[in-house]
Amino acid sequence: MRHGPRPHAVIAALCFHVFGNWTEAGHLAYPRDMIAHALLLVGPVALAWRGRAPIAVLAVTGAATIGFATFSTPTWTYAVAPVIALFTAVREGHRRSAFITAAAGYLAYLTITWFCADPLGLPATARPALRDAVLTAFGLALTAFIGSAARARAAYLAEMTKAKAERTRAREEQERRQASDERLRIARELHDVLGHHLSLINVQAGVGLHLMDNRPEQAREALAAIKTASSEALREVRAVLGVLRPEEEAAPRQPALGLDRLTDLTADAGLPVQTETVGERRDLPAEVDRAAYRIVQEALTNVRRHATTGAAATVSVAYEPDELRLTIRNDGPRKAQRPDPAAAGAADGDGDADGHGSGIAGMRARAASLGGSLDAGPLPDGGYLVAAVLPTRTTPTREPA
Repeated sequence: MRHGPRPHAVIAALCFHVFGNWTEAGHLAYPRDMIAHALLLVGPVALAWRGRAPIAVLAVTGAATIGFATFSTPTWTYAVAPVIALFTAVREGHRRSAFITAAAGYLAYLTITWFCADPLGLPATARPALRDAVLTAFGLALTAFIGSAARARAAYLAEMTKAKAERTRAREEQERRQASDERLRIARELHDVLGHHLSLINVQAGVGLHLMDNRPEQAREALAAIKTASSEALREVRAVLGVLRPEEEAAPRQPALGLDRLTDLTADAGLPVQTETVGERRDLPAEVDRAAYRIVQEALTNVRRHATTGAAATVSVAYEPDELRLTIRNDGPRKAQRPDPAAAGAADGDGDADGHGSGIAGMRARAASLGGSLDAGPLPDGGYLVAAVLPTRTTPTREPA
């Protein structure tokens, strides 16, 4: 953790060194006064490089302070620079080297001012008392402790900042994933809505054109069915796109899609549909109710697309204790395959004649997203069967697309 040099520490150390000791240094005889003045300035100035070489700066400031201590009465005001250097070195992570350097400097200070005072000719006022020696050691230890605490706090704040950034990235990723899932869900809902109703409109339009000249009354019924189907399609599209409405706007008035609207769905299917309900009807989880409606809708759409004229369908809804069983069966033979794949794709939209297109895949994906299953395939008598099992007491891990 590197920090750029800050002038505040240099200025603070200069103030303490100069204002606290400059006058006393000036009372020394020449050239000792000049040396003392220089030593008072060396320590604070060296602090400007404490960010680049903290241990070297600690050694320089300590040596300058010990040098000045041989001229002056012991006082803390000329030791501000080494204290700042020690704090910086420990905070920057050089604790071991800083401890060794500070201990060596302290021993050198006691050796010079106690044991070598007479050989060096130091004045008696420069010799620290036992009390001063103890306070100096305590001050160095306290400075090292504060530096360690400052480093630990900086590491904690850095970890908190990193964790916050990780949470922010995770939240943004989740929001992007949810937005992607919602777009996929809207696309599939639109596919189901438009595929069902446009297929019905296409069939009724063909009937109307065929009967327009000979049976105008029946043609009128076909046009009325087209009108109803288009209105229903418009309402469902608005309901699907309602999730894009700003929060301050009123919610759509159309009720949510579910098995409560099964009667309307079968009535507008464009072919005879018989509905059977097994078991006691009950409220279902919203996602299960919507998925059941869409599976029935898509299955009837496939019947209308692929079965021959006059085909009928049977829809069975069975309420089991822990699951919902859906069975959609048609009893008519299927249309012959078109030789032109492009024409078949244009007419059938999204599913081949074998029922393996995106319509069956979409139904199967809806069931799987809820922890259920769906099977679809031809019957021996020429009909077709779609059977789905949807758990009603399980919570899906994802909103079904």
